[in-house]
Amino acid sequence: MKSKALKENKDFRRLYYRGESRAGAYLVSYVIKSRRGNTRIGITGSKKIGGAVRRNRAKRVIRAAFFELEPRLSGDWDIVFVARSRTACVKMQVVRDQMEAQLTEMGVLD
Repeated sequence: MKSKALKENKDFRRLYYRGESRAGAYLVSYVIKSRRGNTRIGITGSKKIGGAVRRNRAKRVIRAAFFELEPRLSGDWDIVFVARSRTACVKMQVVRDQMEAQLTEMGVLD
């Protein structure tokens, strides 16, 4: 199952206000059930993380972690991941483990 990108500001805001969330040291996850028939993901990080190089590394790490977990998704979801300042400093496996725990707790993963 291939996910699509979540790009619209209104979709991000909808998840922030109405979605279920979990926060960890490396990642904050927001999820809401989707009725669109596909899964959409958005990845974001503020300038608190650092410059463009650090922000882009954090996003790459999150994206790689998600694609490893994607086959285990149960149903269609809108998901937003927010990078934390430490995200750019750790290996993808560390972020994947935290992401797996958060998504399992919210019922997104089988």
